[in-house]
Amino acid sequence: MGSGHSHASTGHSEPTPQAMAARRKANRILAAVLIPLTLLTLAGMAMLWPSGSKEGISLANPYSAAPGVTFDTGSIQSVVTENCMQGVAQQGQRQPGSGEQNQNQQGQSQQGSDCTFAFTEPDKGGSPVKVVINPDVAKSHGVKPGDQIRYLNLSNAQGASASQGSPAFIFVDFVRTLPIVLLALLYSAVVIAVARWRGLRALIGLVGAYFVLASFMLPGLVEGKPPLLLALVGSTVIMIGVLYFAHGFSARTSTALLGTMFGLGITALLAAWATGAANLAGVGNHEATTLVNTSANISISGVILCGLIISGLGVLNDVTITQSSAVWELYELAPGSSARKLFTSAMRIGRDHIASTVYTIAFAYAGAALPILIIVMLYDRPLADTLTSAELSEEVIRTLVGSIGLVLAIPVTTLIAVLVVKATGSGAAELPGSGGRGTEMDHAEATATRGSAHPTTQPIVNPDDLTDTGTLAAAALQTRRGRRAAERD
Repeated sequence: MGSGHSHASTGHSEPTPQAMAARRKANRILAAVLIPLTLLTLAGMAMLWPSGSKEGISLANPYSAAPGVTFDTGSIQSVVTENCMQGVAQQGQRQPGSGEQNQNQQGQSQQGSDCTFAFTEPDKGGSPVKVVINPDVAKSHGVKPGDQIRYLNLSNAQGASASQGSPAFIFVDFVRTLPIVLLALLYSAVVIAVARWRGLRALIGLVGAYFVLASFMLPGLVEGKPPLLLALVGSTVIMIGVLYFAHGFSARTSTALLGTMFGLGITALLAAWATGAANLAGVGNHEATTLVNTSANISISGVILCGLIISGLGVLNDVTITQSSAVWELYELAPGSSARKLFTSAMRIGRDHIASTVYTIAFAYAGAALPILIIVMLYDRPLADTLTSAELSEEVIRTLVGSIGLVLAIPVTTLIAVLVVKATGSGAAELPGSGGRGTEMDHAEATATRGSAHPTTQPIVNPDDLTDTGTLAAAALQTRRGRRAAERD
């Protein structure tokens, strides 16, 4: 597979001038496409960057407190159930002048039914306090000794008068800091242990993606920026940063980025059409109702449109980078195969990926919307009415729009990857200035394979046989062992 290469005594060969020229040409084409797109995206980001002003926004903060009222945390020592009126009277505390949550709880207390109280030791020290637990929490989840909770402390509220009928300590929420931190540390450790430096770079890239989301896209929606442009620009910036930071500057990554941009464009067009055609207005959604009353600049349809585009980013990135890598690996295993055969073999892998990814999206959304699904199921409505209802239509359209975008991105990414890899004649063609360690290693391996001391050796596998992940992994392992042997020779 090395015809046309000269072989030195070291057993390796340098790429021919024709191969070097083809590689430079392919890199120039990729750069000519991606650099203007990147500059255009950054210019759009600068034009759409939000001012950060919150003028005209009226939103009551549920975690703000009246003078003298505090949010405290503590650990539950014991839990009791007793008559609401008796339990509140035993607190012997005072009532603030106002407070919606306190009024609701007071009304529930006056019903004379049983209430759940948790004797809680404050984290700031002092004697245990008797915290009344909201009926919905007590019924659905319950509390137990050892739970860390956050509660509203009304005992020192200014202007409060003594009252036998009002609770002084009211449950607000559980404290979840420790389990979330432990899960985050475990997740980071697993990712870094398996993916090593690339996994670490991916985690750092994820932090950058959330920064773009929180500082650019969300404030932009609040200020009424065009949602379609906002979602396209923000998502493109995220993908450029995440892909290159995690995978390095290489032709392989650039190919995946082009495929991602194509899928992103298709998703954006379909989302823009579906939002209007299906009249997605967030009807019946509590959060949407809150946003409508918050500011006249916020468009619920725009928020939904932006969400449709953002929701498919992770899976779209997954399929494009995987498909691009599959083409490069197939070429490394059988560099003598034609472009048509390489495309056909890669699409076999792509079709398997399509099937599994469609399930991934559908079940991910189904899991997130499980409470809604149960409620709709209990309504006992016809299936067609259920799927097109206000409660489920947004999830159904999100699944369909995201799936269409990623499915179409797979053949386009595969085609671009085949054209690039055949043009460069290398599995690790780099963009200028890459300097990535992983890319250099891939380039060294590819050079060792092409410069083997056995120019008449045929590909060890037929690319048509690489139709599943197991076969591809086994063949890749065999090829890499052969490269190491060639390097030792």
